[in-house]
Amino acid sequence: MTITAIGFEGSANKIGIGVIRDGVVLSNPRCTYVTPPGEGFRPNLTAKHHSSVILDLLEKALSQANIKSLNDIDVFCYTKGPGMGAPLIVVATVVRTLAQLYDKPIVGVNHCIGHIEMGRLITKAQNPVVLYVSGGNTQIIAYSERRYRIFGETIDIAVGNCLDRFARLLKLSNDPSPGYNIEQLAKLGKNYIELPYTVKGMDVSFSGILSHIKSFVTTSKQSKKQKQQQEQHTNEDLCFSLQETLFSMLVEITERALAHVGSNQVLIVGGVGCNVRLQEMMKQMCIERNADVCAIDERYCIDNGAMIAQAGYEMFRASTDGKGMKLEETTCSQRYRTDAVNVTWRD
Repeated sequence: MTITAIGFEGSANKIGIGVIRDGVVLSNPRCTYVTPPGEGFRPNLTAKHHSSVILDLLEKALSQANIKSLNDIDVFCYTKGPGMGAPLIVVATVVRTLAQLYDKPIVGVNHCIGHIEMGRLITKAQNPVVLYVSGGNTQIIAYSERRYRIFGETIDIAVGNCLDRFARLLKLSNDPSPGYNIEQLAKLGKNYIELPYTVKGMDVSFSGILSHIKSFVTTSKQSKKQKQQQEQHTNEDLCFSLQETLFSMLVEITERALAHVGSNQVLIVGGVGCNVRLQEMMKQMCIERNADVCAIDERYCIDNGAMIAQAGYEMFRASTDGKGMKLEETTCSQRYRTDAVNVTWRD
């Protein structure tokens, strides 16, 4: 039986709606809430943005998928968490309303698992070690016995959050994203500045690196002498050094997980996974271990609706009754662990 799933993603500053039919992406439009340089995005304003564009985005997703009515959708999928509370609630409320209007089942999807299932779909990776790197999450994951097991993770801030906060210090544009603009500056960097390197077993810590590199950034409040001392380090050098240090830590724990699991594939997912330098460093490690890197581009790496539709499709297809969740179960959770989900759709 053919199943057409629509997925709604809005856990952070990106809102996306995607349509999947039996593993084929029919549409996947996305809209990003962009704040001025030097500023992050607040939950209440992000939620306001999502509510203002979600219906237009829905119309665009249906049009691109050549679907004339929501009656032709079999299951509605939405991001249950993790993420920012207010944006999550906006999207969940719209999904609950539409699903009841059209009498359709609802499936709540773990955001992290959405990334993994989209990565598996696009790259055809069989049983990879997953490096999940984004603005809110940093995890090393592998599948075992009906769960996505977390082998290592950040013990403070996520790698994407570290990059975003450094971009704000440099007053870099948030368009298309802070991490992308750091990546472009890093390509021009020539001098490596030694930064703290904090790997603790299979876990990593990024807050100390961020605190340390702040001391190299020139601000208007500093004395003339301090500014002269810091001007020997260009912003390009700082971006280059930060990337090299952060990504080296991620490659180290990924290699350790590969050895432990005995896998020969690494799947990189999440917004930071688009970074070409991270992919290059991971590829070099994998070559030395006779393994392969499975990476996807910004269409599916960055938060999107199709990834929620794909994971929801898998969950719905594996269910025994085909009824989806009860309405009272369609809640949101800002802290929804990857390993809390029973993975019924994999052997």
